[in-house]
Amino acid sequence: MFGIGMPELMVILVVALIVLGPKRLPEIARALGKGLAEFRRATSDINEELQKAQRAIEAEARAVEAERRESARKAAAQSAAQTAAVTDAAPAAVESAPAPTGAPPAGAVPATESPQSVPKPGQARS
Repeated sequence: MFGIGMPELMVILVVALIVLGPKRLPEIARALGKGLAEFRRATSDINEELQKAQRAIEAEARAVEAERRESARKAAAQSAAQTAAVTDAAPAAVESAPAPTGAPPAGAVPATESPQSVPKPGQARS
C-alpha cells in the first residue's frame, strides 16, 4: 500500500491521534474511507468505459479488415476472369488472322544496304 510499512503506519496513526484528538479521529477516518471508496468506484467506471471503447474500436477494425479481404477476393476473382477471357480469346484471334504470304507488306521499302555493309556500333565505316 503506497510503500508504507507497518512501523510508518503506526507513526502516522499516533501523530493523527495527537493532532486530531480521539473524538475527531473516527469521523475523519470514516470520511477518508468514504472518499477512498468513491475514488475506487470512479476509477472502476473509467476503466469500464475505456474497455467499452476499446472493444468498439476492435470490432470496427475487424469489420474493416473483413471488408478489405472481401474486396481483395473480389478483385482477384475479377482479375482471374479477365485473364481467362483474354486467354480464351487469344487462340480465336490467331485463327482468324490472315495467313502470311510471301509478298512484302504494302508500302515496304527495300533496304539499300546489306547487313554485312552496315558497321557495328563503335566501328568506323571502311
